[in-house]
Amino acid sequence: MSDLRRIRLNAVQTLVLGFACLIFLGGVLLSLPIASRDGQWLPFLDALFTAASASCVTGLVLYDTWTQFTLFGQAVILMLIQVGGLGFMTVSILFALLMRRRIGLHQRAVLMDTVGALQVGGVVRLTRRALLVTAACEGVGALVLMAWFCPRYGLARGIWMGLFHAVSAFCNAGFDLLGTGSSLTSIAGAVVPNVVLMALIVCGGLGFLVWDDVLTKGLHPRRWRLHSKIVITATAVLLVGGTAAFYFLERDGAFAGVPEGQKVLMAAFQSVTPRTAGFNTVDLMALSESATLLTMMLMFVGAGSGSTGGGIKVNTFAVLVLETLSQIRRKEDVNVFRRRLDEETIHRAHASVTMYTMACLVGCLVLCLQGIALEDALYEAISAIGTVGLTRGVTPVLPELSKAVILLLMFAGRVGSMSVAMAVTRDHPAPRVRNVPEKILIG
Repeated sequence: MSDLRRIRLNAVQTLVLGFACLIFLGGVLLSLPIASRDGQWLPFLDALFTAASASCVTGLVLYDTWTQFTLFGQAVILMLIQVGGLGFMTVSILFALLMRRRIGLHQRAVLMDTVGALQVGGVVRLTRRALLVTAACEGVGALVLMAWFCPRYGLARGIWMGLFHAVSAFCNAGFDLLGTGSSLTSIAGAVVPNVVLMALIVCGGLGFLVWDDVLTKGLHPRRWRLHSKIVITATAVLLVGGTAAFYFLERDGAFAGVPEGQKVLMAAFQSVTPRTAGFNTVDLMALSESATLLTMMLMFVGAGSGSTGGGIKVNTFAVLVLETLSQIRRKEDVNVFRRRLDEETIHRAHASVTMYTMACLVGCLVLCLQGIALEDALYEAISAIGTVGLTRGVTPVLPELSKAVILLLMFAGRVGSMSVAMAVTRDHPAPRVRNVPEKILIG
């Protein structure tokens, strides 16, 4: 007992363990007969997979959410999406604030990783704003979606669908209640839900630090943090470029036979959703190989740090691009927006992408060993670790081992591959004496 009391988890370990406990609890609840429409126990691995997909805001599903789960099961999934999207620590701080309890230093340190704060000071204020932004975006989105769903599905179901899809979109989860088993393809031409869902996905994917800048400093980019400038610029470039690329690649392919305006809408949605949302309005198997590769590239990049999305993060991607350009130009410093990037930031970006890529490739290898085609295995692995949720029809037929691997990839993608690695390794103090440096050949 005394040994257990000596165990003190650091902030990263607390974050990893908290998400693991959330997934386990969700798995237990979803396995109960009350959670399934047939009144039968759901296999625990399948329930755990669904709970992990919801908690890690991924959207990969073994069963159609509407046809498999009761209102209780759907409510559990919605709770897991909301807590997973915000971060379990953010939700616990909400209750602490409501009960006027003091928030300790350790809790603030965990919050830094949860909401993407740059320093401990002001992290509680940032968390309050994150909760307010979430409530405002999800609330407005839910009301608009309810107004669209209610005339088509009835009052009760329309209200529930509006709320569910608003939370799922803002948290970049990708779960839907249309009951078609093919995501949002049945409403591909509906402007209102498509635009609202895209707006919610982008808002959730920007990150709470960006929203803090917008709320405190207004629409004055010069006053924003460097982080916000990079995230918004990179996001805009990827969204506009992705929309144009999908339109020209698929206007005579997967988008053929629909009005020109709907083609643009579908191209825009297909550009937004790989940024870790997981919805799709077009049959993914109908996409050309070039569009499929573009989708995987966007899934790999993902959303912004400290957001509800996954991927290597747009800001990390931007750092690598800027650092590469500096090397090409033989410049020692990496400069952007009249600021010089910190060397530690660049090192962390390289380490993060390396861990992310290695985990993705190992997962792909296991899926290939289980008999899944290389293209589908790579697509599924990137979708899982990027917490995207798009699939080429592989998820429902995954063998047991592959389910476990995808589950672990989703977990690593949401918590962060670096965070998972750091959670199981010991802290090493900086050495007093450093070794003599020596160069090796690179390139």
